[in-house]
Amino acid sequence: MSGPSSSGPLFEDGKAEGAMRTIGEVSAAFGIKAHVLRYWEQQFPSLNPLKRSGGRRLYRAEDVAMVETINRLVNEEGYTLKGAKKAIAAGDSGPKTSRSEPTDAQPVRREVEADSDAGQAGGEEAEVTQQLRQIRDRLAAALD
Repeated sequence: MSGPSSSGPLFEDGKAEGAMRTIGEVSAAFGIKAHVLRYWEQQFPSLNPLKRSGGRRLYRAEDVAMVETINRLVNEEGYTLKGAKKAIAAGDSGPKTSRSEPTDAQPVRREVEADSDAGQAGGEEAEVTQQLRQIRDRLAAALD
């Protein structure tokens, strides 16, 4: 799915930056089909556009920002919807700062570290952790 650059959606409709957008406008700006946006509304309670008579949706600036975050997590960083929900709930959905350490690998690293902290650390787990880091680094290099 190709969409706008990471600087945000490109609305070329002459409206002010914070203006309300229809589902079609948001869909076109991000390259996401309208039915996917409607599904995301069901999956992410924080994505809640206004609904006018006849079910017409109007996305506020904060809704557009949430779509941008979900799109980045799911379509650019490889999160599942469940993982994206967790990242948003935990506040881990901020902008990426470095390609050397992909955000989508961070939840895995946290789980490995949590297991180690729980007293389950050992030679075998350290080896698995090292292998996972090598895989993560190879994937990150392949994306660059």
